[in-house]
Amino acid sequence: MPVIEYGLHTPIEYLKGVGPQKADLLKKELAIYTFGDLVHYYPFRYIDRTKYYKIKDLHPDMPSVQILGRLTAVEQIGQKRGKRLVAQFKDETGLMELVWFQSIRWLEKSLKIGSVYVIFGKPTLFNGQLSMTHPEMELYNAANKNVGNPSLQPVYRSTEKLKQSFLDTKGIQRLQEGLVAWASKKMEENLPSYLLKEQHLISKAEAITHIHFPSSVEELKAAERRLKFEELFFIQLKLLKNKLLQTHKFKGHIFDKVGSNFNAFYQEHLPFPLTNAQKRVIKEIRHDTHTGAQMNRLLQGDVGSGKTVVALMTMLLAVDNGCQACMMAPTEILAQQHFNGLISLIGDLPVSIKLLSGSTPKKERKILHENLLDGSLDILVGTHALIEDTVQFKNLGLVVIDEQHRFGVEQRAKLWRKNQTPPHMLVMTATPIPRTLAMTLYGDLDVSVIDELPAGRKPIKTLHLFESSRLRMFGFMRDEIAKGRQVYVVYPLIKESEKLDLMHLEAGIENLAREFPLPTYKISIVHGKMPAKDKDFEMQRFVKGETQIMVATTVIEVGVNVPNATVMIIENAERFGLSQLHQLRGRVGRGGEQSFCILMSSNKLSTEGKLRLSTMVKTNDGFEIAETDLKLRGPGDIAGTQQSGILDLKLADLSTDQVLLQEARNLVIHIFKQDPKLEDPKNRLLRDHLLVQSKGISWDKIS
Repeated sequence: MPVIEYGLHTPIEYLKGVGPQKADLLKKELAIYTFGDLVHYYPFRYIDRTKYYKIKDLHPDMPSVQILGRLTAVEQIGQKRGKRLVAQFKDETGLMELVWFQSIRWLEKSLKIGSVYVIFGKPTLFNGQLSMTHPEMELYNAANKNVGNPSLQPVYRSTEKLKQSFLDTKGIQRLQEGLVAWASKKMEENLPSYLLKEQHLISKAEAITHIHFPSSVEELKAAERRLKFEELFFIQLKLLKNKLLQTHKFKGHIFDKVGSNFNAFYQEHLPFPLTNAQKRVIKEIRHDTHTGAQMNRLLQGDVGSGKTVVALMTMLLAVDNGCQACMMAPTEILAQQHFNGLISLIGDLPVSIKLLSGSTPKKERKILHENLLDGSLDILVGTHALIEDTVQFKNLGLVVIDEQHRFGVEQRAKLWRKNQTPPHMLVMTATPIPRTLAMTLYGDLDVSVIDELPAGRKPIKTLHLFESSRLRMFGFMRDEIAKGRQVYVVYPLIKESEKLDLMHLEAGIENLAREFPLPTYKISIVHGKMPAKDKDFEMQRFVKGETQIMVATTVIEVGVNVPNATVMIIENAERFGLSQLHQLRGRVGRGGEQSFCILMSSNKLSTEGKLRLSTMVKTNDGFEIAETDLKLRGPGDIAGTQQSGILDLKLADLSTDQVLLQEARNLVIHIFKQDPKLEDPKNRLLRDHLLVQSKGISWDKIS
């Protein structure tokens, strides 16, 4: 059956040149299952074959280049395994060698000495002589304008297994050549014509053709803009549709009363005056919870900015309005910290708070479940244990989720279903999220930012030192300890089972023990391989001030809160990501004293490593750090695997396409403002797209 009768959903094995074995590889290695999947498997770069280079201009740092010249000599050199074919190739500017290690006999017969060729490959330098290994070659014919492939040649990502089956970039390109020409005729437009006109976008069919086989840079740019816009536009369409649904469909509890618990806490229990940023966020939350619609708000703020106080005041608001609240944290350490923090904050207020985690004894759980059901338990703090079916509330009115990026959307939804009226959602993160990422990951949420520290807090001073300055660093530690301060020393532990890293940690402890001997100095040690009981014991010793130095792995990234700790030393700082360095730095600077973060590194640093450490020294601004992190790591790594489905971007790049993302979002907002149900015939394609995405959600419920 000819390909012309097939469709984009046709299994990939039916494509000419594929077959069952290659199909299995394409599925396993690249998740390409259908003709459509392959058509949307775009090149990741292009080789510019529109330009010819001269031999005198070549150097080994160049990528693959194209040269027009004459073949002057060919000879075999070496014996057996060392045998190779070497040809002399020259143009009017110089001479170079062409070298082959395979197909020597065939090449020796087919190459024509004295003929003019177009060659293409990567220049290298061998024994001071310019050469090119296994170049592509084509006889030059001045009458044939297509010789030399004068175009932008697509390069596709491949894998070792695919290459073994001749599906390297060339192999994939050959498959695309036949498919794209056919598919572009089958490709249906998915954006309304008025949008194409307003945004000056080419058609989907043109974009698919030009993204694979552009004949000019202008064609490629037009294809990229069209396909990037489409990706970002449909993400925003889906997110803002969800927001519209939540606003109109999901009715929320009305917190119209500011009661005794909220007022008593504000007047008598606040540990420090609220910052203007905290006041602004509480005002936004008060407005949200007063409308009768379900609140879905993301609260961003650096470590120590006062998010917990805002969360507690929101929970007290819920309690004063006859509802229960819960707070979910990703780890037991963090849940315990939140629980202890909330208990100390509320003091003698008549509010019942309990902790639920995987290690809560069965007997305690039973009582806790009973208290939840009879309504005598006001606030429950916990880990993933909160989403278990056995945890039932009498009237859950508010859910606070800390470090949202550690949880999946489904886990958030399970908490929604704990009540007939969906509870208000307050999602908190101390990991600053770049604006573009927030618009994409959390575009269905309203965003609040606490962008100032409580009064009296001083910005942390950050310093980068190399190994040669270790004695200087030890001296600084002694000076701070002499002032009565405490010090963290953190080592990287990439995997808790990695013996090499653990030995590195132990070697560091021995070194510190020599420099800071007993009984003058006492050291706490905490790492992930310790039993939880021992870990808590060591942490408590440091919290109580019984030890001056805590040597730890990144388990303290989220954990203890010690206002007296003023120095954070991060060993092998180049091995940490930016967001992790920023989180670790946030462990100090929690009291009124000046705090310091010292980044220790080896002298050998990669360009990226230098940028990370210099960024930390330059700024304390979490959002600036997050933007740099986005450029370095990409959105997928920052968002985590839980969000990978949302960020399945093939072309758009959130670190560079911010303007396009904002344009797409503004356009979607405008469309929904004009046509909330997308009933206008001109928006039929958009409505169809959403109906497929939402698997039959009835838009008629939007009122």
